[in-house]
Amino acid sequence: MDIDLWKILPLIFLVAASYSSVGHGGASGYLALMSLFGISAVIMRSSSLILNLFVSGIAFVQFYRNGFFKWKLFLPFAISSVPMAYLGAHISLTPFWYNKILGVFLIIAGLRITGIFNRNSKETANKVSLPAGILIGVVLGFISGMLGIGGGIILSPVILICGWANLKETAAVSALFIFVNSLSGLAGLDIDSLALSNQFIWWILSAIAGGLAGSLWGSKIAKNVVLRNVLALVILFAAGNLILFR
Repeated sequence: MDIDLWKILPLIFLVAASYSSVGHGGASGYLALMSLFGISAVIMRSSSLILNLFVSGIAFVQFYRNGFFKWKLFLPFAISSVPMAYLGAHISLTPFWYNKILGVFLIIAGLRITGIFNRNSKETANKVSLPAGILIGVVLGFISGMLGIGGGIILSPVILICGWANLKETAAVSALFIFVNSLSGLAGLDIDSLALSNQFIWWILSAIAGGLAGSLWGSKIAKNVVLRNVLALVILFAAGNLILFR
């Protein structure tokens, strides 16, 4: 389905920049945009995962280079989430349930972007237990593959609320978590499910540009609260549209 590039490309850039500034790939934001533009669910899942790979990969490199990544925090979640993302990708929901479930997670995404979960962002770090990490990874991995998101939008609030890391450490771990789950989710999709718009190369270039800008900014400079809140409102609007009208 072709749409006006001049309408969607700036929005993809905005989503990628905003999400990558906190170590996210932006899948929930891309899904929100695609739902607002009336793009089919088949295209939505594969497209969001591919855009996620580019943006989360860029974000991880920036936060890693600035010394914020912690393997001990990442591994407990990843060891179970990666295989579960692959399994979740094999689940094909009906459009009705896909829209409703996605809408719920977009609400979480919108609230996450506002910073509502950032109250435990000080320099404290409780140790995550291996059983807790594995259990969280199982749930988030399966959801990631099923919906076409990386899972970081849910992992980040969990890490912050539990006090397992500060904001930038959370961003670094979330970025790689999103990357590996997106890759696993893509691997689990049938070849026939990899439906993309013929304009998709332009989407990728816009997302890369946004990812570079946002991750450089987020790893070194303070956040832009106004931009975050505008994006949160767009995502919450899309969530309401999915839950109430689809």
